Amino acid sequence: MTDRAIPDLPSFELGYVGTDLRRRLVELVLRGQKIATAGLAENHAPYTDEPMPKAGDRWILRGYDDEPVAVVETTSASVVPAGQVTLQFARDEGEGFESVAHWREAHERFWSEHQITDETLILCEYFRVVERISDG
Repeated sequence: MTDRAIPDLPSFELGYVGTDLRRRLVELVLRGQKIATAGLAENHAPYTDEPMPKAGDRWILRGYDDEPVAVVETTSASVVPAGQVTLQFARDEGEGFESVAHWREAHERFWSEHQITDETLILCEYFRVVERISDG
């Protein structure tokens, strides 16, 4: 933990708190292997009060126990239909996806409470670590 105050920024959460998935994803971010993440566009404006990320937005990456781990900055964000997610994006998620089909299968499992079709709008967000706060 650094001695300086933790910035008052919105949370950047990967997976669910207290899960092995979150631990693994945060480790990938901190190692620089994960530079992108996918979300359901329906979880953001204009569908909810949660703002759609845009380049330059900063967030607090949350670790396994929801502790602040790093400041990350969105470098780009776009919304595309699930059927148009690219292999490059899937690889940039850093989770070892070698095909878009593999990427999609994993995300359909994660978003199992939703019906994912080729038309489902996906938020494809790229980010970079600006500052480490702790090791996660």
